[in-house]
Amino acid sequence: MTERLAIVRMGHRGDGIAEPSQGPLYVPHTLPGETVEVEPVPGHPDRRHLLAIEVSSPERIEPICPHFGTCGGCAVQHWEETRYRAWKRNLVLEVLAQAGLDGPVGDLIDAHGAGRRRAVFHARFGTHGIMEMGFAAYRSHRIVPIDRCPVLAPTLDHAIDAAWDLAEVLAPGGKPLDIQVTAAETGLDVDIRGSGPLSPDVMTGLAKVAERRSLARLTRHGELVALRAVPFVRIGRAVVALPPGAFLQATVEGEAELARQILVDVGSAKVVADLFAGIGPFALRIAERARVVAADGDAAAIAALGDAARATPGLKPVTAQHRDLFRRPFAANELSGFDAVVFDPPRQGAQAQAAELARSSVPRIVAVSCNPATLARDACALVAGGYRLTHVSPIDQFRFTPHVEVVARFER
Repeated sequence: MTERLAIVRMGHRGDGIAEPSQGPLYVPHTLPGETVEVEPVPGHPDRRHLLAIEVSSPERIEPICPHFGTCGGCAVQHWEETRYRAWKRNLVLEVLAQAGLDGPVGDLIDAHGAGRRRAVFHARFGTHGIMEMGFAAYRSHRIVPIDRCPVLAPTLDHAIDAAWDLAEVLAPGGKPLDIQVTAAETGLDVDIRGSGPLSPDVMTGLAKVAERRSLARLTRHGELVALRAVPFVRIGRAVVALPPGAFLQATVEGEAELARQILVDVGSAKVVADLFAGIGPFALRIAERARVVAADGDAAAIAALGDAARATPGLKPVTAQHRDLFRRPFAANELSGFDAVVFDPPRQGAQAQAAELARSSVPRIVAVSCNPATLARDACALVAGGYRLTHVSPIDQFRFTPHVEVVARFER
């Protein structure tokens, strides 16, 4: 059964929203002001599948990718830039308002740069042994086969071909594969997940692909298969050797912009704690002008940070600590010697660490998050502890998606 709906506003996931009498209905790939023909989505009574656009918005533009609408990676390639940017900034404003937080929010900063430097390709094998390689479809485990992706950086131009070759070697196993590819300075760093134990013949086959495709490194669940050159990235003055499967900010410009905002926000602090520091995208830059204590629960990442700091001349002292900050956050009394604290937790936020920070006497705190909702929760704890939210910077390194990075400054 089809319906005719009027789209009145944009939702926080990038879906157009209609508001008939029975309640809001969500229609992906539509825009406010459009009239559309839709059909129900089985199992999702509040969602509709777009069949046709009867009245198009003047804000609609041509998507840059032929897979838009089927691939689940991008939500809003069809919206003109000014309205898209206003919507994305408003996502942050709404979350802060809902939490009762009041602070100046800057303009959205575009940090897409050359595009994303890391991607995860999915390979799945059907009942007849036919392999599909690509990204997951919108709200589905179905694979959308792709031969190119315009949001990826040029440094990943050959990543899809390499992933295909690797998956074909593993095809006889028939297992679903996730192939993580990161563009390092020395070439592609690839980690395969989901293959199960590998025979010597398969390992040899994978190594041959790595050689033919000039991969810097190939690992399976972090276990080395082939190494041509140590993958590394530059962070400020430092050179950091990447652990297998290491987390990096999605774009080079995104990391640089986050770091620029953080350096402004920590100001003239002489001793800084960087919590959830990873491989050091912020700590190693802060160390060019201040002493740093960096901590993270990922042992390999924090070891790479420490090695890079020791090998880089001209940095202030950097102490790298392996520490699970969810189970053992820095206590308020441990924070007393710091002029500023930066914390950049995973999407779930840092509830325990924020509670300790709220009880501390640190003059300035900078929170970084890829999830405005959990940042708002942690921010409420800081404000309840006496901090003032003095500035918020929304940063867009995930162009065409509802994901937005936030840097928030708090002061006593």
